[in-house]
Amino acid sequence: MLDNQIRGTIFIEDLEIGMSRYVQKAITDNDIELFADISTDRNPVHLDEEYAQESIFQGRIAHGMLTAGLISAVIGEQLPGHGTIYLGQSLKFLAPVRPNDMVRAEVTVAKIDYPKRRVTLDCECTIADKPVLRGQATVLAPSKKLD
Repeated sequence: MLDNQIRGTIFIEDLEIGMSRYVQKAITDNDIELFADISTDRNPVHLDEEYAQESIFQGRIAHGMLTAGLISAVIGEQLPGHGTIYLGQSLKFLAPVRPNDMVRAEVTVAKIDYPKRRVTLDCECTIADKPVLRGQATVLAPSKKLD
């Protein structure tokens, strides 16, 4: 179940430092299995509970990039939204995400280069207010002006 804010486009002319948007999603077993199929990353720490119990995580975890994908959802759907082009992303994984965890992915405008239409976004994923992922994205934001 997604708990989204309004989807659409916020043009660069309307962006402000500190503006933020988020998405919330419970990560399901099905999400993990589908991501394994799509990505071809079938590491047993994601799919095999018995194997994962013997790992440092002591149980199955979601793929880190599945969690990071929620950041992409916020950027592509909400902030700046439709028409945004990803230029780069840094990520630091801080804690595991497990099946049935409710993840909140939040993106906040940190810097705006209006002439180049470049926006730097602080990105964070949390579970019950505990950070599990942090990073920064650089995007090309859509503009009201035609190029």
